[in-house]
Amino acid sequence: MIKTFSQLKKNAKKNAENSKKIRVAILGDTATQFLNVALKGTAFEQSYNFEIYEADFGQISRQIIDPASEYYDFDPEYTLIFESSHKLLSYYYKSYSDQLNFAQNKINYIEELYHYITNRTKSEVIYCNFPEIDPQIFGNFSQKVESSFVFQQRKLNYLLGELALDKSNLFIADLCAVQNKFGRDFMFSPNIYINTEMVLSLDILPIVAQNVVSIISSLEGKFKKCLILDLDNTTWGGIIGDDGLENIQIGSLGIGKAFTEFQQWAKALQKRGIILAVCSKNDEDKAKEPFESHPDMVLKLDDISVFVANWENKADNIRKIQNILNIGFDSMVFLDDNPFERNLVRENLPEVCVPELPEDPAYYLEYLYELNLFETASYSENDAERTKQYQVEAERATALESFTNVDEFLKSLNMISDVQGFNNFSKPRVSQLSQRSNQFNLRTVRYTEQEVEDLMQSDKHKTLSFTLEDKYGDNGLICVVVLEGLDSENLFIESWLMSCRVLKRGMEEFTLNKIVETAKAHGFKNIIGEYISTSKNQMVENHYEKLGFSKTEGEWILTIEDYQEREINIKTK
Repeated sequence: MIKTFSQLKKNAKKNAENSKKIRVAILGDTATQFLNVALKGTAFEQSYNFEIYEADFGQISRQIIDPASEYYDFDPEYTLIFESSHKLLSYYYKSYSDQLNFAQNKINYIEELYHYITNRTKSEVIYCNFPEIDPQIFGNFSQKVESSFVFQQRKLNYLLGELALDKSNLFIADLCAVQNKFGRDFMFSPNIYINTEMVLSLDILPIVAQNVVSIISSLEGKFKKCLILDLDNTTWGGIIGDDGLENIQIGSLGIGKAFTEFQQWAKALQKRGIILAVCSKNDEDKAKEPFESHPDMVLKLDDISVFVANWENKADNIRKIQNILNIGFDSMVFLDDNPFERNLVRENLPEVCVPELPEDPAYYLEYLYELNLFETASYSENDAERTKQYQVEAERATALESFTNVDEFLKSLNMISDVQGFNNFSKPRVSQLSQRSNQFNLRTVRYTEQEVEDLMQSDKHKTLSFTLEDKYGDNGLICVVVLEGLDSENLFIESWLMSCRVLKRGMEEFTLNKIVETAKAHGFKNIIGEYISTSKNQMVENHYEKLGFSKTEGEWILTIEDYQEREINIKTK
């Protein structure tokens, strides 16, 4: 799935005018021209058009510290800082008197650069960590010499991770993991480095570029949310309908170990917040039997949000799963050992990611690790609740089928919403929802946690967050609204975004009631909305028109004194 550098070079020359434009700055201490090309080519593959400012190498400090530099004129949305381990080693050799503090001094320098950038721009910062070099000054004993380069470099990478944990706009491109996977000899070519100042080989550049673009893509709200599993010879060895419960292969022996470890990986994704679904050609009772009765099964039915097992074609069954989950096909990954089924889904649902699993199950995980399918830019404890929320959503969908009147169904849900301004408890979830929401997102503004904090402190802004619970369960925080006072009369809806799980329950009208209530409380006369079209949010193109706003010169305006509060089957907590 990852292209060669030659293929990326061709991509970089293609016209990407119809793709989303993103400004990216590259600051490096070694030559980055080919990294520039690889990033542009990879961005093209992801439907992005990277406009790149590449500073001359060795200019990191000057570009960032000088407020009049070309870097600030460019005003990047993302800043990639690439410092090489080779230059790091050179600096270490020159710091004889203070090698014991080398890592801490370096991290202080990195933190200083970060503060310059974030105080002067709105750029996210992506910092490459340092792949290991062992100059063999002490050999294995370097682990017991705190001032050794090996000890200090490992300490530096650890401190860099700690810094990223503390800084919401700082992200790590993990080049250490890339080197661990592919090897130092594959990643670095000494003769090319000596002659060209390039420390990354042409072979590794596509992989490094893929890692960086994955970070940017996830920050732009484009990432995978759902893993759909085939069962026979994918989740376990053998065919449950033919071999029976006792003879399928899972456990700690032989090839069963490969399937057990595959399930452990899937369960870890589920605990992180990835939705697990099953799509299997099987009788449902037989397909569920291992989940319920096999002692070696790692995955249980409670881990699966949507379970579809029948004899219909898998493309149609994935459509059913998508309809229940109400997420985009492009946020789904489908794993199946059968080439026919993989190609069927690719042809009928081209947006679904369908990896070409190796024939030997022993290689499944190493192949999937390399693809890095589930890159994310955020994580919160609420993610672990996502499986239960989607299971409950499947129950609601089933219950709806028994009602002939939708309004009666909505009344039967006994829906309650807790409406509050942003606070320290909701801050991580507000940020995460802004990054994840693509379809119901009127202006598609993304907020980091620091930006949510700024909104909480702003005198110009009013913020609203909405939860929703009903008799089936709690959906958690599902709607975010940011309002900006333009003047004494006009209140602008800077952001209105909502989880698609709660559509068609009256939440849109309920939210508007609360927006109007907020506007009245602060003396505003008009509410102004704006819809900015993206490739994913066409579903809300007519949102303001449906809610009674009038269009004037590209803006949607609602006069507060003319507004009649909507009757909704949702109560305020």
